[in-house]
Amino acid sequence: MVVEFVLAGVFAILAILTAVNPQWIETLFGVDPDRGSGALEWIIVAVFGVLALLAAGLGTRTAVLRSRSA
Repeated sequence: MVVEFVLAGVFAILAILTAVNPQWIETLFGVDPDRGSGALEWIIVAVFGVLALLAAGLGTRTAVLRSRSA
C-alpha cells in the first residue's frame, strides 16, 4: 500500500515537472525526439498523470481491503 502511494506521488511530481518545464527531458538526455513541437512532453504528462491516478487508486483499494479484513 505504501509503495502505491509513493509511486503515485512520484508520478504526480514528474507530471507536474514536465508540464511546468518540458525541456528537462532534452536537457537530461541531450536529445529532442519531437524536434521542438512539444508533443512528446504532453504525452509524457498524460502518461505520468494516468500512472499517478492508477497507483493512487490501487493504494486506496489496498487500504480499504486491509481495513475491512482487520
